[in-house]
Amino acid sequence: MRIAGLGFSNGHVLVHRAKHESFWTFPGGGAEIGETSEQTLVREMEEELGVTVSLGRLLWTVENFFHYEGRDCHEVALFYVMDIPPEFPFSDSGEIIHEVRDGGNDLEFKWVSATHAALAELDIPPYFIAAEIENLPETPRHVIWDDRNLDSDENRATMRDAGFEV
Repeated sequence: MRIAGLGFSNGHVLVHRAKHESFWTFPGGGAEIGETSEQTLVREMEEELGVTVSLGRLLWTVENFFHYEGRDCHEVALFYVMDIPPEFPFSDSGEIIHEVRDGGNDLEFKWVSATHAALAELDIPPYFIAAEIENLPETPRHVIWDDRNLDSDENRATMRDAGFEV
């Protein structure tokens, strides 16, 4: 199970990626045995950002189907709003503001305008989040999302440009 957070500052949302990957995503990580989802996200952010976040509401429970590194995957993920302390670096220039080694991955973080256009351009799955970033749900939603058919540029563009039904 993956737990991720959408942290906002000055009209921007924090994203990250492993340096070897072309796509970005929202920071988070895997739950450990015995952890609640909230404990997981707080721990992951302490490990990756070096700060203690506070959590807001649960936005989505997502059954996410996708193809990754030569295999089909089915991920269950929870996405929360999270407050990142003001001492964490901020830049609206799109530059990398934080880097960390996490397990076997070198991660990099940056702030991106919290708009559909900016997230669509960035290529940040699951793509429905880009379409909803400017109007987050007030109550948790269960979403079944299938990104397995993104091998063609045409399919990826269709998803990014919100040509889908949620």
